[in-house]
Amino acid sequence: MNLIFMGPPGAGKGTQARKIAEKYAIPQLSTGDMLRAAVKAGTDVGKRAKAAMESGGLVTDDIVVGIIADRIAEGDCKKGFILDGFPRTVAQATALDSMLKERSLKIDHVIDITCDHEALVARITGRSTCADCGEGYHNVHKKPAKAGVCDKCGGKLTTRADDNEETVRNRLSVYDQQTAPVIEHYRHKGAFKTVDGMEPMDTVLKNLCAIIG
Repeated sequence: MNLIFMGPPGAGKGTQARKIAEKYAIPQLSTGDMLRAAVKAGTDVGKRAKAAMESGGLVTDDIVVGIIADRIAEGDCKKGFILDGFPRTVAQATALDSMLKERSLKIDHVIDITCDHEALVARITGRSTCADCGEGYHNVHKKPAKAGVCDKCGGKLTTRADDNEETVRNRLSVYDQQTAPVIEHYRHKGAFKTVDGMEPMDTVLKNLCAIIG
C-alpha cells in the first residue's frame, strides 16, 4: 500500500502518518530525513545532494526523487510506504509518477488532511515544546501545570521562532498556492481522497483506516 499524506502545516499529517505506519507496518518517509541519510551514507544521489547544498544551490526535484527511489528499494518498503508531505508541486508529482512507473509501482491513495486555516493559526501559534525532552504543549489544549515548565521533566518550554501568526499565515498561503494544482493532478487520476482534520485525532485515524482498508 503506497500512500501520500498531504495537508497544510499543523494539520497533523506527520502524527497520523506515524500511527498509520505502525498499524500497517510500512515506513513513513520524510524527504528531509531521507536527504540527510543519503548524504551521510554517501550514495551517488546523496553526493549530488551534498554538492548542491555545499554550493548554496537548491536540491533539485530529480535528486529528491532519486533519493526516494533508493529508499523505496529497501526491504522495509516491500509492503508499501507513506510519503509525508511530498510531492509539494506538480513538477515533483510528475517526476514521482515517472519514477514509480519505471518500477511498476503506483500510489494507491493520496489523502489530504483538511483543516480550517484560522483554526490552524490558533493551533500552531499556541504550541510550545520542552527544550530538554521534546514533550509538546499548547496554551489551550494542553497547558503545563506550571507556565513555561515541562510537566514531564521540569525543562524549559520554548516556542519555534517561525510559529508566529505572520509566518504561519504566509506558510499556509504558500501551501495553498503550491498544492492546489497537485490536488488536481491526483484527483484526475482518481487516487485523491480527503479527511477532515478538524475531527478528534482518533476519528481522523479511523477515517484514514477506512480509506486505506
